[in-house]
Parts: sequence; structure tokens; C-alpha cells
Amino acid sequence: MRTLIIDAIKNKNVIEFTYDGESRTVEPHCFGLTTKNNEAIRAFQIDGFSSTGNMGWKLYDLSKADNFNVLLDTFTTRDDYKKDDKGMSEIYCEI
Repeated sequence: MRTLIIDAIKNKNVIEFTYDGESRTVEPHCFGLTTKNNEAIRAFQIDGFSSTGNMGWKLYDLSKADNFNVLLDTFTTRDDYKKDDKGMSEIYCEI
């Protein structure tokens, strides 16, 4: 899964996955270890279920995610993306 996510970030591919049992479609911008010591991705959600009903920036704990599928769809870096995510203690890969 790590390689899949890193490749998706480097190639700016959209990812689909199941999170807490619900489908999500996101533009991954950062992958790393959170300050709570969990592997996670910072991504902009563009489709799928949202408990808040909103699309936008979210931090996904990968222990709650499965069924990853990298799509051929690509994206451009979001203007409001902030490098060096403060929610991460270690960044493995980012745009």
C-alpha cells in the first residue's frame, strides 16, 4: 500500500478507497506519520461519503482504510495546499 500511495502522489493520480466502510475518492497530497503515530494521507476529497457532508481537505488514518485503487485520473496541486503538514511528525512523500 505504501508504494501505491507514494506513486499516486508523485504522479498526481486520484485514489479511491474504503474508509470506515464507506467509499471515498481523493487527491492525495501528503503521506506520512501523524503526531499520534499513525500512517495517514492528507488529501482533498472530491467524491464519496463524508460524515460532515463536505468535500475538501481531510486527514485519513490508514488503519481505517482498505481497498485502495489508483485511478488513471490526474489532478493539479491545490493552491491552498500547505507543505510540511503540521499534522505529520514525519512525511514520507508530498507534492
